[in-house]
Amino acid sequence: MLRIEPVETSIGDCVLRLEGEVVGPWVAEIRRSCDQALATGARLTLELTDVTFIDRAGVELFRQLMRAGVVVVNCSPFLQTQLGT
Repeated sequence: MLRIEPVETSIGDCVLRLEGEVVGPWVAEIRRSCDQALATGARLTLELTDVTFIDRAGVELFRQLMRAGVVVVNCSPFLQTQLGT
């Protein structure tokens, strides 16, 4: 299960707080949420403190998003290694 919660920030910024497991169909849901935020021209940050597991598709999605300029913060040391950060 995954929860995606938008966090209020200053104008022009968007933070999505993720909570739970980034697996299977939730990867596509994260992609949709990110695409919606980026379509507004917002600077997007993903806050991953409460992510408990991520599968290969999730790692690849985060790598793609990071290459596109999305900032990923507060991820576990394991996830940092997987993402190459």
